[in-house]
Amino acid sequence: MDVDVIVLGMGPGGEDVAGRLAEAGLRVAGVEANLVGGECPYWGCIPSKMMLHAADQVAKGALPPDWGPLARRIREEATDDWNDKVAADRFTGKGGHLVRGHGRITGANEVTVGDQVIRASRGIVIASGSQPAVPPIDGLEGTPYWTNHQAIETETVPESLIVLGGGAVGVELAQVFSRFGARVTVLEGLDRLVAIEEPEAGELIAKSFADEGIDVRTGVKVSRVTYGDDGFTLAGVTARRLLVATGRRVDLKALGVAAIGLDESARAIPVDGRMRAAEGVWALGDAVGKGAFTHMSMYHADIIVKEILGEPAYEAEYHAVPRVTFTDPEVGAVGLTEAQAREKGLDVRVGFTDLAESTRGWIAQARGFVKLVAADGVLVGATNAGPSGGEVLSMLTLAVHERVPVRRLSQMIYAYPTFHRAVSAALADLDR
Repeated sequence: MDVDVIVLGMGPGGEDVAGRLAEAGLRVAGVEANLVGGECPYWGCIPSKMMLHAADQVAKGALPPDWGPLARRIREEATDDWNDKVAADRFTGKGGHLVRGHGRITGANEVTVGDQVIRASRGIVIASGSQPAVPPIDGLEGTPYWTNHQAIETETVPESLIVLGGGAVGVELAQVFSRFGARVTVLEGLDRLVAIEEPEAGELIAKSFADEGIDVRTGVKVSRVTYGDDGFTLAGVTARRLLVATGRRVDLKALGVAAIGLDESARAIPVDGRMRAAEGVWALGDAVGKGAFTHMSMYHADIIVKEILGEPAYEAEYHAVPRVTFTDPEVGAVGLTEAQAREKGLDVRVGFTDLAESTRGWIAQARGFVKLVAADGVLVGATNAGPSGGEVLSMLTLAVHERVPVRRLSQMIYAYPTFHRAVSAALADLDR
């Protein structure tokens, strides 16, 4: 098959690139071994946030802790029983060619899928996404452990659950299953939860989990897993189910990147500001290693589409990457943490306020905080934790992205009484 562009992987970013290029009249082959749409609509963003929303309603007493209706809604409404016909038809309806199977780069502008060789006149876009990273723990292989896929697909709530990994996926699903009746233990190897975020964020989630009866154990090194009639046992804890949530990985060797001169043993593909990895090769999303977020892949996709179509394009910037952990309380963060800023040798100033000290926080009896990290008169990082933490984050993301002077932020009018008004208190703390 001869086409203009091959898109290797049809997750959110790949689907966007492939669809837009096909709409522009290019001959596009989209290669996908699993479901068109990728992780986000079937196991990631969409169904997991449906679960979190339902769990919040359970916690508020607005819904009974009945898993059945939620499982049916995820299966029937969100994922079409994990069938991608709608997404596949959307792409082919734009004129794209969908090739099912594992694609491997076998030469310059060439991808092989099974016995089929596809050649591209303009190039290849690597949009392979990532897979759950399962640690090589003695006794784990061959047991019926869960990744996020099985956790999303389950029709029942286990009596007890061990969550191995205290990152965003681990803590979100831990809270979901706990609120639906499971006895949950979270095991984390580092000294705190959500370790990529500010220490105060991990402390906040741990306190909330303790109040809800979720057992959190940090600094735990797991060397062996045993599985038997009682379920899984690791680090002295036994539960019916084990959810492994220890991050994600990109298998560059399986993609065949060595055929185009790239290091197949690397953790990610190095690219320039226009997402070019080599002559006629672009890469996006998880494969680039700048954050395994749907919004990152879509950001990269827009740059690549413009680049291939010869439209005015901008270069990727990463100083204001937003991220949200959708627990209750919700943690929104952007840019550098305090520790990261200090590691860069910046002259750091920090502002902090407890959300409970704000009027809206007091009214809502809300837990949370705002932490600002400034250097050279501008914000370089910020964390907003509390109700709708990810929504309030938007103003902080704009400030970090546009490098708005702290002085100007201090001169803004902040609506009263709102959660975002706490930002002004954190700004005032910067000057103390």
